[in-house]
Amino acid sequence: MSNELSLICIDDLLTDDDKSYLESIGEEISDTMNKRQIHRTETEMRVSVLQDGKHPTPAAKYWQSVREQGVMVDGLIQLGFSYRRLDVKYRKAKAELLTTTGFKKEELEIDIEEMEVAKMNTKAQAFDRMREVKLWSKIKQELDDGSFNTENVDDHQKDSLMKTLENRAKALTGSSSQAEIINVLGPLETIQ
Repeated sequence: MSNELSLICIDDLLTDDDKSYLESIGEEISDTMNKRQIHRTETEMRVSVLQDGKHPTPAAKYWQSVREQGVMVDGLIQLGFSYRRLDVKYRKAKAELLTTTGFKKEELEIDIEEMEVAKMNTKAQAFDRMREVKLWSKIKQELDDGSFNTENVDDHQKDSLMKTLENRAKALTGSSSQAEIINVLGPLETIQ
């Protein structure tokens, strides 16, 4: 049984039948925990995030990739701080455990187990963020064909935004709300 499962099977949180069931599918649960998706897949990145309707040019896709990669790196940095704080708390609790007795010792043991799981989950998040950082780098390299400025985000925006608005204008129908029409045609007329 995986470490996570053993932690929830210690007391009477679950029935004996449920504990037995979890033990019987322990390998499956471990496999699920190892391959679960935390952040976006490459397909989601390419199809949902960089979709042509919103990012109709290679430049628009490139600069959205820059933004997405930046968000992942920011999150990775914050995870680093969180992990370091958690590790200090963990080591303090382990040291305190040596001189503690009674209920306080039991509480510390639970805290330590909880921190071990939190550390493991933080590592999994960091691993998956790093995977996405690498994929955004790969996508940016593919998109950078030399036809647009990769130093100044504003250079492509007029052209990309116009194509985005034209795409949205094509989707307007007689049942589109006045707000939708104004939000598309107003900027489109301004940009032309």
